Amino acid sequence: MWSTVFPYLLSGISVGGQYALIAIGYTMVYGILRLINFAHGDVFMVAGIIMVYMAASGVPLWLCIPLVLLLTALIGFVIERVAYKPLRTAPRMSAMISAIGVSYTLQNLVLYITGGLNQIYPTIPWISDSVTIFGATTKMVTVITPFLTLALVVALVMLINHTKIGMAMRAVSRDFETSQLMGIKINRVISTTFVIGTFLAGVASLLYFTNYTTVIQTSGAMPGLKAFVAAVFGGIGSIPGAVVGAFIIGIAENIIKGLDIILFKAGIVSGPLGLATFSDAFTFALLIIILAVKPTGLFGEKITDKV
Repeated sequence: MWSTVFPYLLSGISVGGQYALIAIGYTMVYGILRLINFAHGDVFMVAGIIMVYMAASGVPLWLCIPLVLLLTALIGFVIERVAYKPLRTAPRMSAMISAIGVSYTLQNLVLYITGGLNQIYPTIPWISDSVTIFGATTKMVTVITPFLTLALVVALVMLINHTKIGMAMRAVSRDFETSQLMGIKINRVISTTFVIGTFLAGVASLLYFTNYTTVIQTSGAMPGLKAFVAAVFGGIGSIPGAVVGAFIIGIAENIIKGLDIILFKAGIVSGPLGLATFSDAFTFALLIIILAVKPTGLFGEKITDKV
C-alpha cells in the first residue's frame, strides 16, 4: 500500500512547494496593497517562455537561469510601476481590473510570439535526472523542491523580520497611511515586494516546467489559481499560511489523481472510477468551504475596522 501511495505523496510535496513559491507573491502583494495580483500566474508563465527562447538562442544554461530570474523580477517591477502605481489612490476595484488587463496582455503577447504552439522547456542538468527513492522513480527536482522552498521561505522571513526594508514592509502592511506619514518610502517598499514575489515565481517556473515540460500562453492560469487558493486557504497576507496551504493542496491534488490506482491495489474497488477528474475541482471546492467556514484562512488574522 505504501509503495503505491508514496510516489503520489512525493509528487504532491514537490508540486506543493512550487505552488508555495507562487502563493507567496500573492500573499505579499495583498499584505501591502490589499490587491489580488491576478497577473502573477502569467508572470510565472512568461518566466518559462523566456527560458525556452533564451536556451534556444544558444545562451548557456548556467547563464540562462540567473538571467531568467533577474528578468522575471524586472517584469514584476515594470508591471507594478506601469499598471498599479498610477492607481494607488484609485478605488480598489480599478487596480483589480488593471491586474486582469495585465494578465490578458501577457497571455496575448506570448500567443503572438509563439503562435499558440507548445514550447518545449529545456532540460536542465542534474535537476532533470531520474532518481529512485524507496522504490519510487522520480526526477531530482521533485526531491529538491520542498527543501529549496523551505530555504527560500526561511530567508524571506529573516529578511522581513531582521532588515530595514522588512520592517518597512511590516509597517506598511499594518497601516499604509500612517507609514507614509512616518516617512517610509511607500513606492520603494511596494516595488521591493513585487520584485521579491516575481523572483520567487521565476524560481517556481524553473522547478515546475522541469517536471511539466510544455509551456503555452495559458500555462500559468491553473498553477496561478491554485496558488491563489493556497494563499486564501492559509490566510491571505500570511507567508507561513500560504506555504502550509500550498503543501496541503499539492499533496491532496496528487493523492486524488492516484486514488483510482490506490483503491484498486488495496482491493477496495474492482475498476477505475475516474476520480482523477476531480483533482482540480477539489482545490476550488476547498476554497468555497474555507471561505464559508473560516473566511480569514488557517493563519489569517481577523481585522477589526476602527470607527
